[in-house]
Amino acid sequence: MTRIRDDQDQQAFAELFQHFAPRVKAFLMKSGADATLAEECAQEVMATLWHKAHMFDPARASVATWIFTIARNRKIDVLRKQRRPEPEELTWGPEAEPDQEDTLVLQQESELLRQALKGLPAAQRELIERAYFGDLSHSQIAAETGLPLGTIKSRIRLALERLRHAMK
Repeated sequence: MTRIRDDQDQQAFAELFQHFAPRVKAFLMKSGADATLAEECAQEVMATLWHKAHMFDPARASVATWIFTIARNRKIDVLRKQRRPEPEELTWGPEAEPDQEDTLVLQQESELLRQALKGLPAAQRELIERAYFGDLSHSQIAAETGLPLGTIKSRIRLALERLRHAMK
């Protein structure tokens, strides 16, 4: 591995490939990948090994540990890609007008929410507005207001509980 890392030695890579590629494929198949996926991942792992050889540090891991870690991570990446839902098909052109009933219900719910927000204590209402209308994280709110993070989280949780009850 050090010959690959230090000298880009192709013969050393060929030897490493011969030794590890079948083992990586078997490892991936034992962990649930089909033969085709395991073969593709093994090829990608070995390519990664060549391109990232400069990152190998024998003080941190053995060659085998490093290679099998790359293989495990590659398999996880592939599985994540497979589980992603396909994006919805985008339609072009004017959208259909919403039903009047839907529009009326949305207006009524919006008014109910406005009234529920007005009924909150000022400290809770301000934090809800910053978090949901200002799109700020709790940490950002803490930085802006100087309040402890726990206080912000508690107030927001209490405010949301009050809003839930008011919206029923």
